Amino acid sequence: MSAAPSRSRVTGWHRRIARLVLGAAAVFWAVATFTFCVQTLLPGDRAELILNVKAGTFTQPTAAELAQINARYGFDAPLAVQYGRFLGGLVRGDLGTSYQTQGPVRAIIAEQAAPTLLTLSALALAWAIALLLTVPSAGRDGSLARLVSGFQVAAAVAPPYWIGTILLVVLGVKLRLLRVESGTGPAGLVMPAFALAIPLSGFIGQVIREEFARVLDQPFVTSARMRGMSDLAVRVRLVLRHAVLPGVTLSGWALGALFSGAAIIETVFARPGIGGLLVMATSARDVPLVTGIILAAAGLYILANLLVDLAYPIIDPRLRAR
Repeated sequence: MSAAPSRSRVTGWHRRIARLVLGAAAVFWAVATFTFCVQTLLPGDRAELILNVKAGTFTQPTAAELAQINARYGFDAPLAVQYGRFLGGLVRGDLGTSYQTQGPVRAIIAEQAAPTLLTLSALALAWAIALLLTVPSAGRDGSLARLVSGFQVAAAVAPPYWIGTILLVVLGVKLRLLRVESGTGPAGLVMPAFALAIPLSGFIGQVIREEFARVLDQPFVTSARMRGMSDLAVRVRLVLRHAVLPGVTLSGWALGALFSGAAIIETVFARPGIGGLLVMATSARDVPLVTGIILAAAGLYILANLLVDLAYPIIDPRLRAR
């Protein structure tokens, strides 16, 4: 009798995964279609733009030069054919060719993969800070708990570039503990990651704190205390699993916010990365590179939200039955 409900739960779980994956694919298709429309509907002739970018100046190309560029990039094909080629390229991982370097956009973005670890490092660091401050203090009324809560509120509203400047002056210039120019090595990741992580840790900490206090009042927590479980064990082993769910939800949004905020932080610390590459490509009107970065960022953001949705039943097994 128990085998049928078990198979039903497994089937429902597989269907939920399939729906989430299909939904993520549909969102990425919509983003890709939008970027294609932006490329094709922007005012001006794309062939003329490519020639001007290559020449570094604004000139009036000849008809033969324009025809050569249109044939090379397929701009002379019908719009439906261009759209099909664009989607086919995405399936193969082809993001187009940069107007500036004439190299594949995929390779240019891949060169910045290591510096872009800043975003993932900041997210992991934000969670570490939030948990270290919130788990011991949530649900308490002492002065330390109020101090931690106040710090998290202040951190949440502090601009990352302001925190980055303070870290740069204090740790880099005054104390000389870290290099002013962060570079691409692990040591250069510390200050930029903290600059992005501190504000995010405030957001995550406040969300977890409210849920933590609510879960602490649940009957199963009272029962565990009556059985002799220590306060720390109750918080870490029982309450934390339930309290982190809102923070996990926030992490999907946070990854996109960190990605956009990294452009400013990379400028503050003179650190290479996707953000600086996007600024440079925008200034140079390198449309394929800009759209390639946008698609890469959108794909990362969609993947993060998909992983968040898939993580819910793992964190709280009760959700698998829904």
